[in-house]
Amino acid sequence: MTTLLSLIKMAAVLLGGLLLGRMFFAEVKQAKEKRAPWYAPFLSAPGILTLLALLLPVFFWAALKLGWIGG
Repeated sequence: MTTLLSLIKMAAVLLGGLLLGRMFFAEVKQAKEKRAPWYAPFLSAPGILTLLALLLPVFFWAALKLGWIGG
């Protein structure tokens, strides 16, 4: 039963990442069509969430190194 629950959790994270990636890629294509600056897609909601997801491990590592959280 725990294996099934773990698989469901992994599938949910994978699906969320897939949806976020597709939304971000749509923003990139839209910005290219409008000939917007290269950073325009990163200022959208999917872009900000993508940046936060990419930087989360860095923030976690820094917090561990600075002793803000125990680990």
